[in-house]
Amino acid sequence: MGKVKQFVPHDYQAHAIQHILDNDEAGLFLDMGLGKTVITLTALNTMLFDTFEISKPLVIAPKKVVEHTWHEEVSKWQHLKDLRLVRIMGNERQRIEAFRTRADIYIISRDNIEWLVTYLQGAWPFDTLVLDELSSFKNPSSRRFKAVRIIRPLVKKVIGLTGTPAPNGLVDLWAPVYLLDQGKRLGATFPSYREKYFRKENEYSPHSKYIIHNGDEVIGADYYKNKILNKISDICISMKKEDYLELPPRVDVVKKIDLPAKIMQKYKDFERSLVMQITDENDITAVNATVLIGKLLQFANGAIYDADKVWHEVHTEKLDALAEDIEAANGNPILIFYQYKHDVERIMQRFKSLKPVFLKGAADVDAWNRKEIPILVTHTASAGHGLNMQYGGHFISHFGTGFNLEWYLQGCARLDRQGQVYPVTNSRLIVTGTQDEGALACLDDKTNEQDYVMSAVKAIFKRYKK
Repeated sequence: MGKVKQFVPHDYQAHAIQHILDNDEAGLFLDMGLGKTVITLTALNTMLFDTFEISKPLVIAPKKVVEHTWHEEVSKWQHLKDLRLVRIMGNERQRIEAFRTRADIYIISRDNIEWLVTYLQGAWPFDTLVLDELSSFKNPSSRRFKAVRIIRPLVKKVIGLTGTPAPNGLVDLWAPVYLLDQGKRLGATFPSYREKYFRKENEYSPHSKYIIHNGDEVIGADYYKNKILNKISDICISMKKEDYLELPPRVDVVKKIDLPAKIMQKYKDFERSLVMQITDENDITAVNATVLIGKLLQFANGAIYDADKVWHEVHTEKLDALAEDIEAANGNPILIFYQYKHDVERIMQRFKSLKPVFLKGAADVDAWNRKEIPILVTHTASAGHGLNMQYGGHFISHFGTGFNLEWYLQGCARLDRQGQVYPVTNSRLIVTGTQDEGALACLDDKTNEQDYVMSAVKAIFKRYKK
């Protein structure tokens, strides 16, 4: 990764640092790659040792970010190299020992925050809270949200970091903003926020998503959207990387794969047999619809799980297309995102001679950045949020995209971020005539996954019902 560097902040970074210093409730909605971690560490360092405003900050982050990213940033910059960071992780004994270790900044995974709140029993010692990937707290019913909500009044300063503040629409903003300001701007409860600014797209459907109220010619079409954004504009700043960074361009490629006629017929027969198990269109639920679409996506990838969770290969067309992506990389390292566990097994076996590596932890990320790994295989959920992988390569291949927009964007941003010196090639392997196309369209249109799945299954049902 190179020697320790002097940090000379870009203008936008200096502005973001000052925003944290000036606001006890600070939201940084900064696009992926703009340096949220170094910005936050610089502000924390200033408040710890220059202004003495804070004494004990806690960072809550995704597990892999806890393991890797924050320590990596401290070791990278001259002005941060003396900061003592402690990870609160491992088994309970190790977590307790880490908590009792003297440090400047403590870091814990969001999966362990409920444990910490329970363990401390109200004797909360942290005066500053950093919520890394604030959008992961968007569900007000989640245990992680409820745990942070309990200790929020005990904290003097809160910093929220995310590149995707509302991946599924502005309805997702309430919970993250509540953890910043305890309901002062968007209301004290989620139902009241939702009722004030949103309506159901289909009021008769229990699965209908909430969409923002329409404006009119008098108040303007975006009245409600602007009202929400204006309410939080004093504590939240938003920046997109295309406005601040001169990155090499990212080239998005859709590689279409046509299945042989016999295999395509098998897909249609499989689709029909699955759909006809649902006897009444009105009884289609999100659960069985999601299972059905998932099975069809498995088929598109080339293998299907049976009831005993044993997979059976049905074709190798997508593996053949992946081989073309690897060849097109011309010896350069390539990052492969899979969707199902059988994808990994088949990829590792097919390209065994090329020594592919399954991403397990920080050591693999370091090896990748040293260009020691020719093929790195992982899931977008495992290699998102904060991992700096831009030094190791500039080729991405998605062995199917899935539906989760946030995971997809975060996955692309592992290589397409500040520090990348080559254009990033982002290839999506899509089997034509299958639900692969629907998943990609869902991402491109930013459509809610559940809405798409339900409508897709009903469309299939009607086709075969005829």
